[in-house]
Amino acid sequence: MIAVIVVIYGKVYHSSFVNEDGVSRACGCPLLPLKSHIKGPAPVSDQDTTDIVDEAITFFRANVFFRNFDIKSPADKLLIYLTFYINIALKRLEGCRTLAEGTKAIINLGLEKVPVPGESGFPFAGLFPPPQSDQEAELFRNYLKQIREETSGRLLSVAYRPNGTPNKWWLAFAKRKFMNIIIP
Repeated sequence: MIAVIVVIYGKVYHSSFVNEDGVSRACGCPLLPLKSHIKGPAPVSDQDTTDIVDEAITFFRANVFFRNFDIKSPADKLLIYLTFYINIALKRLEGCRTLAEGTKAIINLGLEKVPVPGESGFPFAGLFPPPQSDQEAELFRNYLKQIREETSGRLLSVAYRPNGTPNKWWLAFAKRKFMNIIIP
């Protein structure tokens, strides 16, 4: 496990999902419930509760400024992954002038292969332990795919205004590098 510590002035926002009783895990990451209609391994949560995707989008604009992240719970690992994914998605949306173009870019991002720990292309190799079996790897890959799709859909609703024009207060964050990781 990588020890990631906050060195910058200020306070990073952590996940509120610290008690994970009854939550299954894959690759050291809790498979938290999602308010989702997308098919996948994540349990379904109530529509009126906050899930990890809500937290990631809410905390993104503050957390993206941090180069280091102090991990207080396993859910923080998922928050780090989602913050990085939102950063990638915003980078893809940067040149899209309409919601239709943005949706197409996000769909293309969703079609890309989702790497898991131990595979090339996984951004946080030391943060998540590699899977112990092929079944665990496939479970984690499917969970990440589901959570990425859900995050993408919700991100479009904040990155674009109701009239379909870009929200510059969100897309401006595409230029930021989260934890000094260069986005491909």
